[in-house]
Amino acid sequence: MSYPLYNSSACPFIRKEFDCLKYDRPDHLYLQYRWQPNACDLPRFDGKHFLKKLMGKKIMFIGDSVSLNHFESLLCLLHAAVPDSIITEETNNSGSTVTFQDYGVSVKLFNSHYLVDIEQEKIGRVLKLDSLKDGNTWKDMDVLVFNTWLWWYRRGPKQPWDYVQEGETIIEDMDRMVAFRKGLTTWAKWVDSDVDTCKTKVIFQGISPSHYNGVEWGKPGVTNCGKETEPVSGSTYPGGSPLALQALEDVLNTIKKPVHLLNITTLSQLRKDGHPSSYNGFRGMDCTHWCVAGVLDAWNELLYTAIIS
Repeated sequence: MSYPLYNSSACPFIRKEFDCLKYDRPDHLYLQYRWQPNACDLPRFDGKHFLKKLMGKKIMFIGDSVSLNHFESLLCLLHAAVPDSIITEETNNSGSTVTFQDYGVSVKLFNSHYLVDIEQEKIGRVLKLDSLKDGNTWKDMDVLVFNTWLWWYRRGPKQPWDYVQEGETIIEDMDRMVAFRKGLTTWAKWVDSDVDTCKTKVIFQGISPSHYNGVEWGKPGVTNCGKETEPVSGSTYPGGSPLALQALEDVLNTIKKPVHLLNITTLSQLRKDGHPSSYNGFRGMDCTHWCVAGVLDAWNELLYTAIIS
């Protein structure tokens, strides 16, 4: 049972941000780990079985660039299983769709930084914490994989909104963790009111960690993942659980319908070695996203199990 599960150079779906081997990452040990939970035996990803199980169905990833990262790992896993299959690709403003024609399976990506809406109004761009219009597009899918977190703390030029609105109240800013909870709560209410969970499986990808602060893994003074070539040893992360995960779990606990938390946070925290660092098409230091192949394939083994079981 060797890892990685595919050869990244044979996968046509990896963007230059995540293609670490193509951009000369010299160490390869990060590709060879397998995630093994304590209480169960996690099955190896079986792409053909996945496609047969989902025959004629649509799976959609909804979120930010971490969702794109996750989506590309799944495409590589499926492509490796059926390399001769007829595959079509469509892209539009809101995302892209890759269809495995022989199985009628569509894997979709929908770009949404916050899940809730941002609208252009006379005063500027308004983040609407209690509005979620894109849900009408999402709810017809067979599997939904949501994610949001990365953009909630963006400030300055990188922040894509000017005001934040809740109800009739419009303000310039608010505590970002409070805003995150409010946005998630709007999403949770939408799941309860609009999604038919008998037809649609709803999954929330947990909080994806970044590695810019060595204090979190016992290396004070280290400010990025650039020299990290091995995981944190043991099964607990010295920096503890991120506050955002507690917020997410609290909100998920309010949902009456079945929603599966894809609990990738701790396993990813331990993988300080799994990021592109400078081995990407931009040569910038990236300790937020993940190399493909790599850690995300473990996320997709968990996703596979959640969908198939």
